[in-house]
Amino acid sequence: PSSLNSNNSCGLIKIAKMAKTGSDFVIDFLAGGISGAISKTATAPIERVKLIIQTQDANPKIISGEVARYTGMGDAFKRVASEQGIGAFWRGNLTNIIRYFPTQAFNLAFKDSIKKAFPKYNKDTDFWKFFGTQLASGGAAGAASLTIVYPLDYARTRLASDVGSGKQQFNGLLDCLKKTATGPGGFFSLYNGYGPSVAGIIAYRGAQFGLNDTIMAFNPYAKEQGLIPIISKFIVAQIAVTASGLVAYPFDTVRRRLQMQSDKPPEERIYKGTIDCGIKILKDEGPAGMFKGALANIFRGVGASLVLVLYGEIKLMIEKSK
Repeated sequence: PSSLNSNNSCGLIKIAKMAKTGSDFVIDFLAGGISGAISKTATAPIERVKLIIQTQDANPKIISGEVARYTGMGDAFKRVASEQGIGAFWRGNLTNIIRYFPTQAFNLAFKDSIKKAFPKYNKDTDFWKFFGTQLASGGAAGAASLTIVYPLDYARTRLASDVGSGKQQFNGLLDCLKKTATGPGGFFSLYNGYGPSVAGIIAYRGAQFGLNDTIMAFNPYAKEQGLIPIISKFIVAQIAVTASGLVAYPFDTVRRRLQMQSDKPPEERIYKGTIDCGIKILKDEGPAGMFKGALANIFRGVGASLVLVLYGEIKLMIEKSK
């Protein structure tokens, strides 16, 4: 009987631990998704301008001369407002939230789950092993979630880069996905640019979360609430986002350019693949071509910083209310 009671106790403890892990995952999922949706909506105008500038060299309307080139952020803001109306700055934002909610939520939730699978190192005695663990857990989480939501990421790019005052190419998310999947390239054309996306997401998420967690470990206000702790967390997140954004930006440019031609037959495409795209950008536009829209992306990074801070604050509030 005593061994039976012991086994029952062990079973109950295991169930309790599983339930706690499940509730922690739900908290991570909801906190990350809500934070992401709020910040993406707030930064949608700057993100749309960034995408327009980044993809215009692969945009058929601009290549043909139907729509004039955008000369910079100011020009893009002015023309989008005059040609398509103020509401157009949020074109594709609903798709972005639909995409971003599971992406950011899975990134943040899996980051902690994956991190637990790695050996723990002391940041004082094994700094680089500690840093590498943070980097690997963030990168693996980002790559896993990207695989699930990539068609939505593609649709976001195409809706946001639909420029000019004429008829729009796509009438929303479903129309974009349907026209592309039933087009010359078939279903898998929705995954154009997937290769550089995976490389970029590992570099970006790995650096972002790795740097954020690493720097945050040295932040004396990390576990506190209030104005100064929030400001300190925001600065840490901003440093992590800006640095990782610049590291991964060339990958992002290549994948966006490849996404821009997904609905075309292979023989009509400017770029024949990832390597060809990278070579042509460097040859025709120089190294700066890889960083078109990067300034707008740095400003947009404020939104990503807010996500990390909001995520931490929401999670802290939920845990304290238990």
